[in-house]
Amino acid sequence: MRLWIALHLPRLPLEVFCPRWSDDNCTVVLEQERVAAMADSARAAGVQLGMRRGGAIMLAPQAQFQQRAPQLEAEAMQATALALLQFTPQLAEAEEATLLLDIGASLRLFGGIRALCRLVARSVRALGFTGSLSCAPTARGAWLLARSGGGRALKMATLERRLALLPVGLLPPARAYLDWMEGIGCFTLEQLRRLPRPGLQRRCGRALLDMLDDAHGARPELHQWLQAPASFRARLELFDRVENAEALLFGAHRLLLQLTGWLSAHQLAVERIHLLLEHERGRSAGPPTVIEVVLAEPTWKDAHLVRLLKERLAKQELDAPVIGLCLEAPQVQPMAPPSESLFPEPGGSKEDWQRLLEVLSARLGADNVLQAAPRADYRPEQANAWVSIQEKIRPADARAQLPPDLGSLPRPTWLLAKPVQLLLRDHRPYYGSPLRIRSTGERIEAGWWGEMQRRDYVMAQGDDHAYYWLYKERDTSKPVPETRWYLHGFFG
Repeated sequence: MRLWIALHLPRLPLEVFCPRWSDDNCTVVLEQERVAAMADSARAAGVQLGMRRGGAIMLAPQAQFQQRAPQLEAEAMQATALALLQFTPQLAEAEEATLLLDIGASLRLFGGIRALCRLVARSVRALGFTGSLSCAPTARGAWLLARSGGGRALKMATLERRLALLPVGLLPPARAYLDWMEGIGCFTLEQLRRLPRPGLQRRCGRALLDMLDDAHGARPELHQWLQAPASFRARLELFDRVENAEALLFGAHRLLLQLTGWLSAHQLAVERIHLLLEHERGRSAGPPTVIEVVLAEPTWKDAHLVRLLKERLAKQELDAPVIGLCLEAPQVQPMAPPSESLFPEPGGSKEDWQRLLEVLSARLGADNVLQAAPRADYRPEQANAWVSIQEKIRPADARAQLPPDLGSLPRPTWLLAKPVQLLLRDHRPYYGSPLRIRSTGERIEAGWWGEMQRRDYVMAQGDDHAYYWLYKERDTSKPVPETRWYLHGFFG
């Protein structure tokens, strides 16, 4: 089933200066000293399209005037197109700030046309733009519906009925001949199609007939698909100085949506991202603040990345106001296909656990979320190592095996980070009460090439019936050895 989504951005000249998620600063966009677009507050003050600058100043003296920026509009269209590549690889840019998406092969993946349209509309809003969305069996038909306010026509018969009522002025090749068409009573596309084709072609050119045929499916349509760049680096200029890090989340989300589309286009997953917070420029300008997010499990979905950045930005203190954002993806890998189990394990999948650990790392700090990194060493301090959850455990350490008899020896549930020297009473170690030895000794001698340890470990029991892991240090450097007992762990 061939189906197209057309996305038109009617307020693009305004929203490149004043996105949806920013404050309404009564912005007015001028083109050749006439109003081309305006914010709602300016419209409420009486400013109208085509009005001269002087008239707009009289009605809204508080207005902020901007010259229309075709370069910014083109960059915004590219950013939107890149973000929408997550829904289909077949995406083309059309005239008048409109994008065309061939979504026939994506319907089942995203749950149908209604769900897909909602996802596209949500992404456009997150990017900061106002969108007019339509769906039709032909690309030009969807383009015309989007230019007229949007709507869905899933069947060809429905599309023809909808197109019949549209004004001829929507077709760009017809605009130069509107006076002539109105003079002969031709106002709608249906009336235009009834005119003799040879005469219409001689008067208006072949381009008008071709566009009509494209819209009604009478001839094949050709498109130039958007190609995602080989590497990802997206930048966003802020039109105000931001002094609160949490206020940067909207702009960061816009960049993450572009990253999601780029990853989907290349079938990649990201392992590490860098968000650069750019400060004031000039001689005294400092380097950008870099926020690095490292993922334990590669991902290509923006929701999880937004959650992590939200936690990081909430803790970030800005040394200077931010005037721009830049997002980089220096570390990516091929996307792993999802594996669905017939009987999923309770408690969530491995990916769910990894996402939870990443959120905790972003909220608490990577140094406060640790993972066990056991090593093949007899010394308890070396064998029981804990490292940051973001640190990769070496394969050699993961495969290292201790002698098979070591597992039969007693080991405490809680190992102290630093052994505690015990008092001696009546030649017995004392910890709240005299401790009684309850096991044979285990001698550990290791660390010949570093920190040498000579210890005799035993299990001991106190009057509270708790079991403790003690060791007696053997110091052979002195002629008369001194007996010193240490507490090194607790048994459960």
